[in-house]
Amino acid sequence: MECKINPHKGCCGVFVKAFKWTPVILISAIIIWSYYAYVVHLCIFSVQVEAARYILLILYHVIFLLFLWSYWRTVWTVPGKVPARYRLNYEQLEALENSESDSEQRHILDQIVIAKDLHVSMRTVQGSVRYCDRCGVIKPDRAHHCSVCGACVLKMDHHCPWVNNCVAFYNYKFFILFLFYGFFYCVYVALSSFKYFLQFWATSFDAPGQSKFHILFLFFVSSMFSLSLCSLLCYHIHLVINNRTTLEAFRAPVFRRGPDKKGFSLGRSMNLQEIFGDDWKVVMLPVFSSLGDGLSYPERLPDLEMGLKESERWDGEDEEENEERMPMLQQESNSVRTSVLLPNTESESEQDEDELMPGMLSASHTRDTLGMSASHTRDTLGMAASHTRDTLGMAASHTQGTLVATLVPVDPDDKLANGQPNKTSIYS
Repeated sequence: MECKINPHKGCCGVFVKAFKWTPVILISAIIIWSYYAYVVHLCIFSVQVEAARYILLILYHVIFLLFLWSYWRTVWTVPGKVPARYRLNYEQLEALENSESDSEQRHILDQIVIAKDLHVSMRTVQGSVRYCDRCGVIKPDRAHHCSVCGACVLKMDHHCPWVNNCVAFYNYKFFILFLFYGFFYCVYVALSSFKYFLQFWATSFDAPGQSKFHILFLFFVSSMFSLSLCSLLCYHIHLVINNRTTLEAFRAPVFRRGPDKKGFSLGRSMNLQEIFGDDWKVVMLPVFSSLGDGLSYPERLPDLEMGLKESERWDGEDEEENEERMPMLQQESNSVRTSVLLPNTESESEQDEDELMPGMLSASHTRDTLGMSASHTRDTLGMAASHTRDTLGMAASHTQGTLVATLVPVDPDDKLANGQPNKTSIYS
C-alpha cells in the first residue's frame, strides 16, 4: 500500500512550517541590526552636531515605524480564504470525477454554479467553470491554489517567502506599502550615512569602537536592498496600474469570450482605487481600505455578448498609447443608421460612405429619370395646349369676321370724302 506524506499535516507539517519562518527571522534580524547601527553608531557616536542628530533621528523613526508596520501587517494578515458556499459536497465531487467527457463535466459545473447562485466569470482554457480538485471548491474569480499554503487564496498574486505568506486580496495593499517604505527606508539610510562612509575611506573619520565597520556595512546593505526593492516596487506599481496580478501577467485570465489580459482593468484611476481605496486619509497607511469583497470584480463587458463584430473586438492596445477605460465609458456602440441618403456627420468612416454610395446613386438616378419624364410630359402638354389655342383662335377670328360681314354689310355709297368707309354707320 502506497503511503503519501502530507507536507501540511503531522510532524512533517510542523517541520515545514517552522522552516518557512527562516526568511522572516533573517529579515527581522537585519532590521534590528540596521536600527542599532544607525541610531547608536551613526547618530549617537558619529554625528557631532546636535541639531542634525535630532533631525536624523526623528525622520528615521517615522520612516522606520511605517516600514515595520507595513511589513508585519503583510506577514500576519490572512490573505483570503474561499467561503464555505463555494465548497462542493461529496455527491458533486463524485459526479465530476465520474464524468465521461469534458462537455459533461462542463454541464455539471454550470448546474452547480446556477444552483449555488455563484458569480464567476473566469473559465478554464476548455471553457468550463474553474474548480480545485484538491480543495474541493469552485474557484472565485482571480483565486488560485497555493501549493505552499495548501489552500485556495482569493486574488492570489504570489507566495512570498520573505513574509511567509501569500500576497493576495487582504494584504496586497500592505505588501505594496512594505515595498515603498522599505525602499524609502534604505535610500534614507544610505544617503544619510554616505558622508561618513566617504570619511571612513579617507581615513579621516574618527569614531570609537566598531562604528567604522557598522557604518560601512550599513551603507552597503542599504544600497543593495534599495536597488532590489526599487525594481520590485516598480514592477508591482505597473501591475496595480493595469489591475493585474503576477499570475495574470504570465497567463491572461480566460473568460467565456476567450483570454483577455485587460479583462479587469477599469482605467488607471479606478485601478488604483481598487487597491488603495477612496479615502485619501488612509491611502498611505497600512490599514485595509481596498474595494470589493475578493469574490467578484468589475470587468470590461464581454465584447461578443455586447453584440460587437469579431473584427471590432478589443485587441489590447498598449496603455501608453490609449488609456484604458471601461467599454461603456470609452465609446458608444455602432448604432443602426436611420437615414441612408443623408449622412449625419462628416466624420463617418469610409466603410459607411461606401455602403451608402450605391443607395445615393440609385436615388439620384431615379430622381433624374422622373425629372426628365416630367419635363418631357410638360413640354408635350404645352405644345398641345399651344396648338389648340392657336387653332381655336383662328377659328374664332374667322367666325367673328363672318358674323360681322353677314349681319352689317357696308354700303358702298357711304364713304367720306377721302375714300374711307364711315365706321360709325357700321355700329349705328
